Amino acid sequence: MPRDLTPSTIENTFVLKALTERIRLDNRSFNQLRDLDISFSSTDYGVVDVKLGRTRVIARISAEITQPYADRPYDGLFIISTEISPMAAPTFEAGRKSEDELVISRIIEKSIRRSGALDTEALCIISGEKCWAVRADVHFLDHDGGLMDAACIAVSAGLLHFRRPDITIVGVGSRREIIVHPITERVPVPLAVLHVPICVTFSFFDVRKASSAIAGLPGKDNTKAEGDDDVEEENDSSTAVLVDATLQEELLRHGYMSVTANTNREICQIQKGGDVAVDVGKLLSCSEAAIMVAEKVTKLINKRLKEDEARRNVGNLLVEARAENDR
Repeated sequence: MPRDLTPSTIENTFVLKALTERIRLDNRSFNQLRDLDISFSSTDYGVVDVKLGRTRVIARISAEITQPYADRPYDGLFIISTEISPMAAPTFEAGRKSEDELVISRIIEKSIRRSGALDTEALCIISGEKCWAVRADVHFLDHDGGLMDAACIAVSAGLLHFRRPDITIVGVGSRREIIVHPITERVPVPLAVLHVPICVTFSFFDVRKASSAIAGLPGKDNTKAEGDDDVEEENDSSTAVLVDATLQEELLRHGYMSVTANTNREICQIQKGGDVAVDVGKLLSCSEAAIMVAEKVTKLINKRLKEDEARRNVGNLLVEARAENDR
């Protein structure tokens, strides 16, 4: 049976008390990300390892030739599969999807596939007969909060890094044949990625609930000094908003909102959970913060892609060779 991750009363009180004083346990500011590390496989295309703090996610992109759907004969297929094992956290069970995993899978699906990040029409080979089926397998290795954000970064980076084999269609009519050329014979072709969606999760902490929990501790002096009513009234109307919460902060938060944005300043999806009300001003400020984070993360992804390309092209005489046409 999976074991629930429940923080102790002392941890609960300590974290909430620190947040009321605008202090995080890892000494980050409320709108600061953890250290992000992105690395690619030195042998295979489309394999990316993302470390967001102590959270670790590996994504693997693969492609095979299959038949398109009957109602979409001109589009290829794009499938996202997630797997969270007990190795990531004891709260997950092997072979059975928990509610958290279903939410994560749904958000990744909306953020990347439904937002049109990958041009599926470019995956079509023969209309109604053959197409490319791109599959993204996401494996969660370590869970310390921010699984949705790390998984979205991993899949987006994997799509940019992946190269599919080049193909040639010979023959006509029913005698048409598809020849798949290996990488050693022809330069592989990158996928048509239209934009890079980056998911940013905001955690909400109701200061009123936190103050009430702290005030209810045994042995605490609950007498109010002069002027405390004004301070309490001011805190009652405030909500602490944290970016990239750790696992401990996620277990104690009163609500969350996941915003996916790109460098085009477009909002791809918004998912909200919990019982904390979010007004229009806070929604706009979170959206603007998500766009800034998306720009920062996208620059890091492009930097790592250039470094990987330079490492692969050392001593390669086919650097100038390209499979795509000039446009």
